[in-house]
Amino acid sequence: MLVLTRRAGESVMIGDDVVITVLEARGDVIRLGIQAPRDVQVHREEVYRELQEANRAAASPTEDAVHALAKMLEKPDTTAQ
Repeated sequence: MLVLTRRAGESVMIGDDVVITVLEARGDVIRLGIQAPRDVQVHREEVYRELQEANRAAASPTEDAVHALAKMLEKPDTTAQ
């Protein structure tokens, strides 16, 4: 982890197109401004983790759904007549 010291009004560059600026430091609260291209997603870490978990849950089928799909895909028994 890179650790930097910055004062209000000072910035840090990430790559060529992301700029993080310290807007205000008051006690243990720091306000940051982030300039990034529209195609770069910027989230607070806790929000990002919640989004990942929600996506994982949405993409994970329930056991009932798996059984229902397996039943639909079963080949009909063509030998019994």
